[in-house]
Amino acid sequence: MQHAAGMTGTGIPALKNCSKQHIVESFMIKRSLSLFLARRFYGSHGENDKKKASGFAIRIATIGVALGLAVMIVSICVVQGFQNEIRSKLTGFTSHIMVLNDSSFLAPESYPIVADPALLQSLRGISGVERVQCISEKLGILKTNDSYQAISLKGIACADYDTTFLSQHLVAGHLPQFSDVNPSNQLVISQMQADALGLKVGSRIFAYFFEKSIKMRRFVVAGIYQTNMPQLDEHFALTDRATVNQLNNWASDQCSVVEIHLHGMEQLDAAQLAVGKLVNGTSDRNGSTYTHLSIREHPQTSVAISWLDVLNMNVIIILVLMIGVAGFTMISGLLILILERTQTIGILKALGMTNARIRQTFINYAAFIVLRGMFWGNIVGLGLVLLQQQFGWVELDPAYYYVKQAPVLIDPLWILLLNVSTLCLTVLALILPSYVISRIQPAKVIQFD
Repeated sequence: MQHAAGMTGTGIPALKNCSKQHIVESFMIKRSLSLFLARRFYGSHGENDKKKASGFAIRIATIGVALGLAVMIVSICVVQGFQNEIRSKLTGFTSHIMVLNDSSFLAPESYPIVADPALLQSLRGISGVERVQCISEKLGILKTNDSYQAISLKGIACADYDTTFLSQHLVAGHLPQFSDVNPSNQLVISQMQADALGLKVGSRIFAYFFEKSIKMRRFVVAGIYQTNMPQLDEHFALTDRATVNQLNNWASDQCSVVEIHLHGMEQLDAAQLAVGKLVNGTSDRNGSTYTHLSIREHPQTSVAISWLDVLNMNVIIILVLMIGVAGFTMISGLLILILERTQTIGILKALGMTNARIRQTFINYAAFIVLRGMFWGNIVGLGLVLLQQQFGWVELDPAYYYVKQAPVLIDPLWILLLNVSTLCLTVLALILPSYVISRIQPAKVIQFD
């Protein structure tokens, strides 16, 4: 009895373990069999098979997946590059967030605020803020003997202003070391303004400013910039902040706007909320009330930013269409493959293989075709993008597109997500068509031959 009890006590767990192991091994064998057959089917298309409908279907399906993925990669890279280029121009000349006098909303001329060091330090401490800089503005007119041009004169001080963007877009002359203390009487204008007024580097130009009385300043053109964005090039000219503050009768620590630049647009909402909590409703020593404005709300940039956001919808439409094309070609190819191998399917069923395992076999078979198409799609898509990035062979009209060459931006995360999504969605689209296998009867197809 003890022996029997011992067998019962230790034998049942052993049987359970054996049963679990048997189930796992059985599952792995069936899975391996489906994968093995799929590989054999995929590798069996030799020269003789190229004449069959399945060979043609495989080539069409591969080309469909490759072209679809290539178009999606190029679309994503071009749109992201375009958005990045335009946003960098807009934020390079303005900023992501602006702190200003709330009276400036209701008047063409800007009202001053005090650039309090404590306030500037608090703004720099906000998460996502890259830099904080002060600018002064004054509306005026540049006039020659033959023509004139309305401008917004932007006063900067190189000590606290990042001039990287201006240096990158300087096409002639140099960028002076503008100061907030000493007027330089030097001016940086756009290529559009230079062409309209017939100016070049070294030219002298008179500027007129209208308030209660007319103020006149003579400037020397030190540099010419070009961003190819009319909303910037048509209006802005740059000089030192000391000159603009003199024209406005402001103290040296006063300015029109405190510009807040962020590390990226994705941080705009959170940073704008933090800036609003810090400055809205507070006043400087002169009683001027602070407020803030984002690049999405500024009259000179809001339309362009909204337009860039619309491009995201265009990309979504392209992605849906291309995945649809890839899925359609794969469904057509899968049905042809199944119809050409009905006799093989009948034999597998006669040998005891279930419909589910046969469906899995053909879906694996199709997945190999999808992967091959994706391989060539990545080669073609990334190849075209890299060629454009290196040589800029696709040129655009700056008057319409704001850039001379089609910009591209390769984001590895987006490329990875695009590949994974294409594979998953295409394979998922094959599940329903694969159920045609269930309608194949072994007796009929085996007797067919």
